[in-house]
Amino acid sequence: MRIGIDLGGTKIEGMALAADGRELLRRRVASPQGNYDDSIRAIVELVGALERATQARGTVGIGIPGTVSPATGLIKNANSTWLIGKPFAGDLARALDRPVRLANDANCFALSEATDGAAAGAAVVFGVIIGTGTGGGVVVNGRVLTGANAIAGEWGHNPMPGMQDDERPGEGCYCGRAGCIETWLSGPALSRDYAAGGGELVPAIEIASRAAKGEARAAAALARYERRFARAIASVINVLDPDVVVLGGGLSNIEQLYANVPVLWSSFVFSDHVATRLVRAAHGDSSGVRGAAWLWPQEPR
Repeated sequence: MRIGIDLGGTKIEGMALAADGRELLRRRVASPQGNYDDSIRAIVELVGALERATQARGTVGIGIPGTVSPATGLIKNANSTWLIGKPFAGDLARALDRPVRLANDANCFALSEATDGAAAGAAVVFGVIIGTGTGGGVVVNGRVLTGANAIAGEWGHNPMPGMQDDERPGEGCYCGRAGCIETWLSGPALSRDYAAGGGELVPAIEIASRAAKGEARAAAALARYERRFARAIASVINVLDPDVVVLGGGLSNIEQLYANVPVLWSSFVFSDHVATRLVRAAHGDSSGVRGAAWLWPQEPR
């Protein structure tokens, strides 16, 4: 049995998978806020609850909103800031009395979809989470590509390619730079763009709904978003050349992205033909926790 844990800012989700990938059990608990020891304790209790209910012991993979520094073995780049600088993997392994595998939550998402989701069977997969941020993960031949600095797939903190004069210098980003892809393609970014010039601030998915109903302001904002998305993804295709780009997160529910963005990205990809497919995640908001479970590809002996 494999157990996956998705450590989020507001909730911790746990899932037990059978050897063939069938979901056996799923549970959610609230994430402890600002307390490292309580976070470990909550994960240990959740793993214990899953194992008691299934009457089986499993491997444990954990998706985190950050990554493990190859230089120090400590957590870095985590939105849950109380994890930063902590030996999270080692402390969890001791608390659970077994090895654990950790990966960035976007990497877990990509791995889930590459294993038995919308990109199953594809050799190179780029997974994109577009919601409050723009996470990214890379899977090659069924394995997560972490990279020498443990930042593979972090496209959201590259500058938006091909910025227009009216886009410069771009919004400031929490990373300390301006004009990052995340500041253009996240849900809040689309909301800000729609509201610019006096409109109301509404959720991104509502903007898509208004565009579908024929509202000109919403349609214009969504058209700008699609072109920016195409420019940003094209820069990834030019470097990685993935077979499939899989979208997850709240904005992945905007249906017209799948028809319009591939048409637009052709102008920015360095090829006479673009075979890369853009698809919606098959497992929805379960992809992260499923991918965490798949961090262990082999059954325990």
